[in-house]
Amino acid sequence: MKIKKKERQTRLQEMLQLNPFLTDEDLSEAFSVSIQTIRLDRLELSIPELRERIKGVAQKQLDELKALSPDEVIGEIVDLQLDQRAISIQDVKEEHVFTRTGIARGHHLFAQANSLAVAIINDEMALTAKANIRFSRQVQAGERVIAKASVSGNQRERTIVHVKSYVGDELVFSGEFVMFRSAVKDS
Repeated sequence: MKIKKKERQTRLQEMLQLNPFLTDEDLSEAFSVSIQTIRLDRLELSIPELRERIKGVAQKQLDELKALSPDEVIGEIVDLQLDQRAISIQDVKEEHVFTRTGIARGHHLFAQANSLAVAIINDEMALTAKANIRFSRQVQAGERVIAKASVSGNQRERTIVHVKSYVGDELVFSGEFVMFRSAVKDS
């Protein structure tokens, strides 16, 4: 059963407040309407397209960065709780993949995870002392990688950060990063 436009628009606003990263395709599926209908609804409600919503959320988070400047971040940080957790998004493009296979070069996934591990540190200086990483599956051009980092503990001047990267619900990369920091913070 179709819902009325006004109710759909109200629910659309609520959904995007809870999750600003929903695509027009996700929303059209949720409401069983065309993508064009969703775009018109967003236009009427002055809701920006996904890319602008991501930039808006990311800009708020970058104001908190301490160990990196915003231009040093690989991917877009969309959630950051210093010394606790962080999330970044990276869209894999043609320039990130091997020409012959279309498979993402591993250093791009590593760089996203490593910069997130640095960004999560609540200190002016953070360096990767050691990393133990694992690639679970190949990533292709056009896929979106969501990296989630969490701090599991502090020991003297070291902080342990676990990063898991996903395409959809599928784990594609995991790593444990031992981060050197200048200030000692016990947890």
